[in-house]
Amino acid sequence: MKRLLQYNTWMRRVICETAGSACIAAGLYNFAVQAQFPMSGFSGISILLYRLFGFPIGLCTVVLNIPVGVACYRLLGRSFFISSIRCMAISSFLIDAAAPRFPVYSGSRLLAALCAGVFMGIGYALIYMQGSSTGGMDFIVMAIKKKKQHLPVGRIIFLADMGVIAAGGILLNDMDGIIYGLMISFILSVVVDKMMYGANAGKMALIITDRANELAKVIDRACGRGTTIWEGNGGYRGERRQIVLCACSSKEMYLVCKQVKEADPGAFVIIMESSEVHGEGFRNVRIGA
Repeated sequence: MKRLLQYNTWMRRVICETAGSACIAAGLYNFAVQAQFPMSGFSGISILLYRLFGFPIGLCTVVLNIPVGVACYRLLGRSFFISSIRCMAISSFLIDAAAPRFPVYSGSRLLAALCAGVFMGIGYALIYMQGSSTGGMDFIVMAIKKKKQHLPVGRIIFLADMGVIAAGGILLNDMDGIIYGLMISFILSVVVDKMMYGANAGKMALIITDRANELAKVIDRACGRGTTIWEGNGGYRGERRQIVLCACSSKEMYLVCKQVKEADPGAFVIIMESSEVHGEGFRNVRIGA
């Protein structure tokens, strides 16, 4: 039973990595390459070599990955390294063998930049959420994340990408391309952060009431969420009041407010956005090793 569970977990990771790699391949080959954008990371260097010398993009990416992977192996760990190698092989194969078999977008460069950013952002997020990467610049990004865990992954990606994009635009004498490349990188970083950290986003309610225990039971029946009760004093009259704290998803918050108002019409409810919620009942995203 345990072995079957491990196999199912492994298969789910591989499927997500393959789906993510397919999105990256589509964004890179079917949108970015045709529009001749100076791209970021090792993919950007590989595209530059492809445009200058005709070298295969996926193969160049693998070759460039080897020294960086060896250098980051000890910091990121064996499991992360092995899954990244697997993911790198899948993505390189899809870029060189699968993506060319599908239609290539040849319309507006602006639309190509938007589609490339969204597709690649979805792809990288799917891969990062499995505790893996596509190697290359991802190794560097995850190494920085390991050292500076407070920094969002998307922000690290954007800052790391700026130099490669600028260099590619200057070498190809394409100033518009630099702007489009930065646009792709920005959209990619936003999509990555929204998908990874948005999975843990929610809302938090602070309910000031005289019937805290009753409302806690109402919330538990309504959506199965736990609550915390604080004791407080009113600032004007000095009256003792109780404060019920509840974290839940955005969908559940409407139900919580509805049930609370029905149980205690005099309750004072404050609703706040929570960019991340961790703990029982909420999904945890594992990044890196």
